[in-house]
Amino acid sequence: MEYIMKHLLVIVISLTLVSSVTMAEDLKKLSLDDASSIGTTIQTDSEVKTEGQSSVRITTKHPTTVCLGEVLGLDVENARLLYTAKVKSDLDGVAFLEMWVHVGGGQYFSRGMTDPIKGKSDWKSIQTPFMFQSGQNPDLVILNLVINGKGTVWIDNVVLSKAPLK
Repeated sequence: MEYIMKHLLVIVISLTLVSSVTMAEDLKKLSLDDASSIGTTIQTDSEVKTEGQSSVRITTKHPTTVCLGEVLGLDVENARLLYTAKVKSDLDGVAFLEMWVHVGGGQYFSRGMTDPIKGKSDWKSIQTPFMFQSGQNPDLVILNLVINGKGTVWIDNVVLSKAPLK
């Protein structure tokens, strides 16, 4: 009898869990039938540029982070890695460069928040550094542009460079 009661209890608990999952109430459904509903567009702009044939124009209705690329195999031990780009903006908010570095099994970041671009501005060179001590070399470097606000940012002439530690 005790065996039957334990199995009945397991069945009742299982049915309760299953019924609670099916009783979830949808609060909001996002339609992704039209990509413009996301509120961020990334386009090539051959009219507005500082070098080459074009820049990248990012227009957003919400704060967003855009990954511009990843770099492997850098030799920057005992040096500063500088992530620099030319940016132009028509923003209600600020934008800055962000660099994620994978080194020694950990992930670390550097944000150029002391040198952001904001409001309506012409082309400006901004940067963010990352310091590597002796014995440190990155496995992976991720280059982002962070937009805290809404509007348009153009980015061009992205460069990674190595400089001695000061």
